[in-house]
Amino acid sequence: MLIISIVLQPPIGLALGEIDIPNWDDSDLVTEGWNPSGGGDYLEQTPSAGPADPFLYEARVACTSGDSAVFPECAAVMPECGGGDGGEPGTVVYWYSTLKNAAQKVWAFHSGPVCIFGEKPRDLLAEIAGQIAHEFQRTPVAAAEFGSQPGPHTLRGKETNVWAAAKTQTFNLSMLGQNVTITATPAGYTWDYGDGTTWGPTPIHGAPLHADRIGEQTQTSHVYTETGRLTIGLTTHFNGSYSVNGGPELPIPGQGNIASPALPLTVWRAETHLYADDCIVNPHGVGC
Repeated sequence: MLIISIVLQPPIGLALGEIDIPNWDDSDLVTEGWNPSGGGDYLEQTPSAGPADPFLYEARVACTSGDSAVFPECAAVMPECGGGDGGEPGTVVYWYSTLKNAAQKVWAFHSGPVCIFGEKPRDLLAEIAGQIAHEFQRTPVAAAEFGSQPGPHTLRGKETNVWAAAKTQTFNLSMLGQNVTITATPAGYTWDYGDGTTWGPTPIHGAPLHADRIGEQTQTSHVYTETGRLTIGLTTHFNGSYSVNGGPELPIPGQGNIASPALPLTVWRAETHLYADDCIVNPHGVGC
């Protein structure tokens, strides 16, 4: 269950008096675990600064005739306290506080509105965090496209340039009734040149060369020493992150390793021959 908390200014017309009341964002104020509220009908995260806290706290249902914080726009600014994943819906309350040892209890607005629940809500964020790595591995991340230059034919002893193009991808899904966005970002590449030589993981993905530069050495190029037919392989390593209901981006443990379809390549040898025959004089000479 996601706990929604909206902090407002003290309700109109409510006097705070001279009591020094801590705020939710005070460094010495924390929220305890889930504890019974009032007669035990609800559970809430009670505001408290620990055993030395001089205040008592009381939750009062918001937007009711008995609430001194009533104002016309009350319902419009109340958080939604849906139960989520089949849980019971919660109740919107304001927190009030008073000094424990005061001879006369003077209750003053403390904070709110916040949600309290009839039973301890599920920690959906923790459950999603526990499942997100498995969900990431099931996400249909598209493999990188890649190519070779020259290709699909190259020459033995010459530089063959390879390059990859991978994209950052996002996926929207529902987990435990919550809207989850998974982002897959390419972070590394492992090259298999097909002749027993591999390189990576490396962040270097290479780039295609202009036509008049094919044959130059690059960071990703490779020189084949044997002729034959082979296939080049590429695995792209994606880092994952996720957010829940538009919240902050959180990292996903591990990586997604996505293999691209193999790229066929044929390695040929080149032979050079010099001929001295004059084909006009000897039209049947070698090379004529």
